[in-house]
Amino acid sequence: MEKYNRRDTKQRKYICQVVEEAGRPLSPQEILKEAQVFLPSLGIATVYRSVKYLTEEGIFQTVDLPGEGARYELAGKHHHHHFHCQKCGKLYEIDCCIDADMHNLPPGFSVSEHMVILYGCCNKCQAAEKTPPKAAEPCCQCACHHRHDHEDK
Repeated sequence: MEKYNRRDTKQRKYICQVVEEAGRPLSPQEILKEAQVFLPSLGIATVYRSVKYLTEEGIFQTVDLPGEGARYELAGKHHHHHFHCQKCGKLYEIDCCIDADMHNLPPGFSVSEHMVILYGCCNKCQAAEKTPPKAAEPCCQCACHHRHDHEDK
């Protein structure tokens, strides 16, 4: 966070650090979870106040998803788009621009900006789906893989 000033608090510094290190837009709940590693007493109300302040100061920018709560990322990044995993709900940055066909605009229309959100399943969720279930652990000394009662006689 380069824009340090005397109004920045320890909480804001850690919130900025968490968002910067994540490298992807985070929800307030995700920010809270990660920042509590450094500040266990941090509360959600402080996170909301901090992201509001950091957004107003131009340090964060809001990423809005239709039907979802706002996510926050560092401001000033180059133009990029996002991928929303429909399994885990995480939002990822896509470091490219997916060009829309601007030749098909109705006559007299002009584009001032665009936003593209791709939806699907992230690599971690896909890998989790492909991972076979763990083999059952032996439940007793006989090394069987089912549960039963052993009676010591």
